[in-house]
Amino acid sequence: MKYTEEHEWLRVDGDLVVVGITAHAAEQLGDVVFVELPEPETQAAQGDEVCVIESVKAASDILAPLDGEIVEVNEKLLKSPGLVNEDPLGTWFFKMKIDDMSVLDDFMDEDAYNEMIG
Repeated sequence: MKYTEEHEWLRVDGDLVVVGITAHAAEQLGDVVFVELPEPETQAAQGDEVCVIESVKAASDILAPLDGEIVEVNEKLLKSPGLVNEDPLGTWFFKMKIDDMSVLDDFMDEDAYNEMIG
């Protein structure tokens, strides 16, 4: 897995990149009560707001970590947004198809991420 400074995790699954939020992010948000997902086939540029998460504490955006096409979303989150709290590293939001997988090398590994969050 790779990690972003925005507390997202990235995992390669075949030719796709799976995106979710870290346990640290889920803990900071508190109980997630609503998730707005992007439409499949959405073209996203790195930094675009693609999801909205609402919790009992706050609303937060998930940004596209990479340039690419969102090809699949986790529909389970629409009915059960609390899955994010139950298993943050196992609950994904969307999958992206990107042109160049080597860009993942620019993101943090687990040790670097843990150091960043202290």
